[in-house]
Amino acid sequence: MTTIEDSTVSVRYLVDDVAAALGFYTGHLGFTSITTFLPAFADVRRGHLRLLLSGPDSSAGRAMPDGRRPQPGGWNRIHLIVSDIDTEVARLRTAGVVFRSDVITGPGGRQIVLDDPAGNPVELFEPAHG
Repeated sequence: MTTIEDSTVSVRYLVDDVAAALGFYTGHLGFTSITTFLPAFADVRRGHLRLLLSGPDSSAGRAMPDGRRPQPGGWNRIHLIVSDIDTEVARLRTAGVVFRSDVITGPGGRQIVLDDPAGNPVELFEPAHG
């Protein structure tokens, strides 16, 4: 398989409102805009992650041959590492971001799952120290 840039990972999220998703990822989670074709599509970048935001009018939003329509949501998610999860959660709660869970602690660190404006999950993860 040939790739344009091996160090970039692209993930497609289906969204209801591309402009709202673009504002969410650039305004709250530190992504930068790459291209914008409102209302159908935009893509954003954070480090080596390219997130494709595909609206109902994009080619990715078209119905399948059997009639099923792609839609946002589910539980697969992008995973963003943060250095201070409590500070990030407080900042995002103040901004009105919706969380699916509280911060939980596991053997590898602490995590929380939040929703983007279309209901797609994003995990914030603070690795365990030591």
